[in-house]
Order: sequence, then structure tokens, then C-alpha cells
Amino acid sequence: MKTLNKGARSEISLEYTSSIPKVFFDTIKIGIIKSNLIAMFAGLSLALYVFDASILANIVPIILSVIGSSLIIGAAGVFNNLYDRDIDAIMERTKTRPTVTGRVDTKTGLILGIAITIIGGIMLYIASPSAAVFGILGLLLYVFPYTMWTKRTTVYNTEVGSLSGAVPPLIGWAAISPELGHYEIWALVVTMLLWQMPHFYGIAIRRFDEYKAAGVPMLPVVKGIRRTYIQTNVYLVLLLFSSFLFWPMSPFIAIVAFLVSLAWLILSVATFDKKETKKWSHKMFIFSINHITIIFLVIIAYSLIAPLIK
Repeated sequence: MKTLNKGARSEISLEYTSSIPKVFFDTIKIGIIKSNLIAMFAGLSLALYVFDASILANIVPIILSVIGSSLIIGAAGVFNNLYDRDIDAIMERTKTRPTVTGRVDTKTGLILGIAITIIGGIMLYIASPSAAVFGILGLLLYVFPYTMWTKRTTVYNTEVGSLSGAVPPLIGWAAISPELGHYEIWALVVTMLLWQMPHFYGIAIRRFDEYKAAGVPMLPVVKGIRRTYIQTNVYLVLLLFSSFLFWPMSPFIAIVAFLVSLAWLILSVATFDKKETKKWSHKMFIFSINHITIIFLVIIAYSLIAPLIK
């Protein structure tokens, strides 16, 4: 039997060791963690502005909420990956996930998910008990109503999934204050809820064949492209008008949100071609990322800078 020399064994060992972080980050869905942290920090920044709170005075809950949120969101990703192994194995963009290839088995995945849920929950609780409540709520909404139920049973899975997607701003806000009777945070939550539908519809059309093969009842698969196009524009119109929810806080934020939402609606109507729907959906997906990033960054910048120039 052929054996490997010491150099070859070392090379394989080094390759395996260096791939461990990638396996870990793929399992917890590091990309989703990053995007949700921006939303969380937008809510946190809003709370600092509304309550005229100091960053330095709140540095401990801020740090704990960032780390705790990352772990809770990562745990949701782990549980989702474990439960969706069968459909992930069919879809091109997910078939190399560690839970599909076997690099992460069920036992390891469950241990990882439970461990980071507990650690993340404790860190959020230390930051603020209400932040921990929202963190666990977001996790439960993502795992049970979305992943384990509606994702496989109804075209309204996107709407149900949007509930957990709108929780990160609430975690950030709650890390600073448990008071929720302020319109600013709900303006952001409404924006997040409405934004997710056209965003994920774009993904569903781009990956139409994969979702169809996996039997996932996404809107375009069940109701068709035309229905998805119309519903996308309905949500974009609602998103456009929701921009004015920011007006009492800052006309500047409201105008920016209105303009980027209007640009998104114009892009949708002007570039739609029923013969090139995947190209259209790709443009919509890319613009959706830019849209919400601009709004988040404007909110964060305004919340942190405005108190300094009063």
C-alpha cells in the first residue's frame, strides 16, 4: 500500500486545518450574520439618538449585543442548514454546504447550534434582558414558523421569514433601552419587513429552476413570474410610502429613503422583460442590497453625527 511521506502528510494536515474556519463560517452563514449586524447597529444607533445616550457610557452593552447577536444569528443559520440538508443537496448554490457534504454531521451541528445559542443568549441578557428576548424570538421565528413549516408548505414563506428578518433592529434598540413606544424604531422595522419581499422575490426568480427542483413553493414557482412581478411592485410602492415614517425624526432620512425606493421601483418597471426575467431579477437583487445598505448607513450616520452638531 502506498504511503505518504512526511511532507505530503503535513501538506494535507495544513490544508485540512486551514479549511476548518471556512467550514465553521459556512455553517453559521457568516454572510447573513454580517448583513443582519448592520440592521442591528442601525437600531442601536437610533436608540442612542432618541435617548441621547453616550456610546462610551453604553460601550459594554454595545459590545455584548454585537457579539451576542452574531452568535444567535449564527445559531439560526446552523439549525436552518441542518434541517434543510435534503433540499440544499439539490440546489446548486447550497449543495457544497458543510451540512450537505458531511463535514458537519447532525450531532456536531446540534452541539454547535445549542452552544452558541446559550452563549449568545447570555451575552444579550447581560447587555439587556429585552435584547435577549428579541434575540431568542428572532431565532425561534426563523427556525420554527419559517424553516420547519412555511418554507416547504406555502408561497407566503417569504412573508413569514421576514418577521425574523426584521428583529435585528429591535435587538440593537433594546440593548440601549427597553422602551418601545417610539415611532423611530417601528419605522425601521416596517422598512425591513417591506424590503425583504422584493429582495427575496428577486432571489427566487434567479434560482427558479433550483427551487422548483427542490420542491420549495416560492412565489414564482407556484404562481408564476408575472404574479411575482406585480407583487414585487406592490411591495415597492408600499416601501416608497413607508419612507415618510422617518419624516418626524429627520426629513433628510425620509427623502433619501424615498429616492432610493423610487429608483428601485423605476428600475423594476423600466427593465422588466418577460423574456429575460433572470437578468431583471439579478438587477433587482443587486439594487436591493444597495438600497437597504444606503438607508442603514444614512440612519447610522445621522444618529451618531446629529447630536454632535446640535
